[in-house]
Amino acid sequence: MVLWILLSGLDDLFISLVYFLGGRHAFPWPDAAELGRASERRMAIFVPLWHEHEVIAEMLEHNLAEIRYSNYDIFVGVYPNDLPTVRAVTEQARRHRRVHVARCPHNGPTSKGDCLNWIYRRMKDFEAEHRVHFDLVVTHDAEDWVHGDSLRLINWFSRSYQMVQIPVLPLPTHPAEVTHGLYCDEFAEYQCKDIPVRQRLGGFLPSNGVGTGFDRASLERLAAARHGQIFDPECLTEDYETGYLLHKLGCRQTFVPLRFGQGLVATREYFPRRFRASVRQRSRWVAGITLQGWQHHGWRGPWRQIYWFWRDRKGLVGNLLSPVANMFCLYGSASYLSSTGAHWHLGTLIPAWVSSACCLTLWISLVQGCVRMRASARVYGWRFAFGAPLRILWGNLVNSAATVAALRQFVAARIQGSRLAWRKTEHVYPVAALREAVIEAARFQGIDRGD
Repeated sequence: MVLWILLSGLDDLFISLVYFLGGRHAFPWPDAAELGRASERRMAIFVPLWHEHEVIAEMLEHNLAEIRYSNYDIFVGVYPNDLPTVRAVTEQARRHRRVHVARCPHNGPTSKGDCLNWIYRRMKDFEAEHRVHFDLVVTHDAEDWVHGDSLRLINWFSRSYQMVQIPVLPLPTHPAEVTHGLYCDEFAEYQCKDIPVRQRLGGFLPSNGVGTGFDRASLERLAAARHGQIFDPECLTEDYETGYLLHKLGCRQTFVPLRFGQGLVATREYFPRRFRASVRQRSRWVAGITLQGWQHHGWRGPWRQIYWFWRDRKGLVGNLLSPVANMFCLYGSASYLSSTGAHWHLGTLIPAWVSSACCLTLWISLVQGCVRMRASARVYGWRFAFGAPLRILWGNLVNSAATVAALRQFVAARIQGSRLAWRKTEHVYPVAALREAVIEAARFQGIDRGD
């Protein structure tokens, strides 16, 4: 256990060192005038739904008003046995000419990938009916708050890249909401540090599933290699899978980094705010990225990609060990402090090399905790970031429970010879809360960020 955690810690430390010591790489940001002059390629936004009647109307109304781009349409996927959602989307399609209903021919839920494939077919039917052609496909979810300039940036960078990823950040919530705060910390670190380093070192770029722009021709190449299906209907994380396969086909990918001081261009949303809901969502991520990814692709490929497979899958073991390591650390620290001035009984039971490895692991953990606090502070402010160390401990419990759930689901599906079920997350889209979140985020970034 000690060696595994130490190896994982050194791996994380390596990524942090590359980030801080690798120098700043200038990103070719276009100015507002260039964005305004760029010809607009036609975009199709895909939004797959299952039981989203409570949020989809607000989502569509809000984003249709916010998006500063004119050449796009929204195709919304629904199932025939989800009548409330069908009615909500049909009403929006009646009110807004950009919104189109994409009906799956079978009852749901199947999988997000399957729903996206049927949306793609609806888009092609629309093209045939209206004699138009969509150059880009952008994926979004029912809870997304789309930044007004995101489509303009996707349009700009799609001239050179076949996949463009806009950052994704949770909306700020009160620090007392520890579970949602964990998402804030993780995504801030992931978007500020991990993804830019991954791109710098030549790793494939996983799609975040939302705010991702795909070149149409590249998707057609992907479909040709997979019997006409753009997205894998059996994969729980079709976004991750698509990013890897596009990279494997030689398609160029780019991540549009967060631009501090200029207004953060990112897709914002609320993530699960309760323990069980978070475990449910994360178990899908573990099952799709780690277990299905291993099942489909093994450890084949260039060594650089194998390294990223390792980083993406190491949580399968690390998530199970982390809570145990935390308990040992707390017990060891308490027993050492209580034996001040006396002989520490654990010192005679633990081999010297184990003690040294534990100390090194502890120092790495402290450094990584500071790195996460800094990333969180850049987005949410230092007052929020000071709670990151406690949220790391909470996150170890959440991730451990999610990994156990994913393993149970995966093994059960294998024994029964069935597909893994689409374990959908319940979503909220309170427009009033979004406005308050924007004001709060601006206040944190402008006053409290301190960098």
